[in-house]
Amino acid sequence: MFAGAAHSQTRKDLESRKAQLQRDIELTNKLLEETQMDKKTTLNQLRTLRKKISIREELIRTINTELGMLDNQIISTADSIVVLEAQLKKLKDEYAKMIYFAYKNQNAYQRMMFLFAAKDFNQAYKRMKYLQQYSAHRKMQAEQIVGTSNELNQKKEELEARKKQKSSLLGSELQEKKVLASEQGQQENLAKGLQAKEKKLKQDLKTKQEAAARLNRAIEDVIRREIEAARKKAEAEGKKAAPGVSALAMTPEAAKLSADFSGNRGSLPWPVDQGVITSTFGDHPHPVLRGIMTKNNGVDISTRKGTIARAVFEGTVSGVVIIPGANKAVIVRHGEYLSVYSNLDEVYVKMGDKLSTKQSIGLVHTNEEDSKTELHLEIWKSTTKLDPSDWLFRK
Repeated sequence: MFAGAAHSQTRKDLESRKAQLQRDIELTNKLLEETQMDKKTTLNQLRTLRKKISIREELIRTINTELGMLDNQIISTADSIVVLEAQLKKLKDEYAKMIYFAYKNQNAYQRMMFLFAAKDFNQAYKRMKYLQQYSAHRKMQAEQIVGTSNELNQKKEELEARKKQKSSLLGSELQEKKVLASEQGQQENLAKGLQAKEKKLKQDLKTKQEAAARLNRAIEDVIRREIEAARKKAEAEGKKAAPGVSALAMTPEAAKLSADFSGNRGSLPWPVDQGVITSTFGDHPHPVLRGIMTKNNGVDISTRKGTIARAVFEGTVSGVVIIPGANKAVIVRHGEYLSVYSNLDEVYVKMGDKLSTKQSIGLVHTNEEDSKTELHLEIWKSTTKLDPSDWLFRK
């Protein structure tokens, strides 16, 4: 197996990853089509295009990995052909000598003379067994020649097939690089167009930061309320939290749910059926405004208009809040973990509802100004913010 960039990946894994990347590229194309209908240059267009470029770059890397694997397989197959050809030649040479010997001793009289020339019965018996074994060996040698010849032909066919695959992949890589260069040019033009809107971008950033701060306070209020309720309940039952155990995981049910949630890290379902992450967790330079950093407490997932947000895991609704600038938000508790879904137009659940995994939560808001449909997702462990992309299933 190819041991370079592929590590433990197989051709099947790479083909599957390529197919998913192609689907993500198709989705970003549709998202760009929706946001470009009004012909305005927006920051969302730039972010979506940047995401598409990063997906295409990963696709090219995946193709390169597959090419490296194919190169190794081609070399290995070519080496096998050389070995098989040498084996076949040796078998044919040995078989030719056997045929010549059989030709010289082909009549029954010569075989009988060979047996009768023995000094005693034991030697005659051994000579008879030798003739039988020689005949069987000759038959086996013929079968080996046929088998090796068939294997050699199969290897040659494999080699030709892999060479064709390589040629096709090289063509795909070249095409992807051409498209990538075009998209990078579009990105540069978009960025230049947005630089002329610096004042509006700064105002939009301020509005978004204020909304994020309000959402953060709302989540912290819910967490404080949940912790206080858990402590009061524990005190009433005469229980005490063990060292290092969050008050949110003091009951057996909450502890089990926490463990189940934690055990699903990296395999949680996406909160939308189709989407790409266009803004990642943490601090990042603003894509247009120089010297300005932006902070994201979760991830922003761009999706299609009319998309329904869904729960990433079973849990209980701890809060439904209205956040000016971020529309409606739903906070779901999973033991000591919380998942937060904001930028919702409509909410289908209420506080106290018990949700199942993938249960519908609400309708994702679509911005009429730039046709952007985006869900904001956060994951917290008690009072600590976590990167949701570490928890979601890697498509």
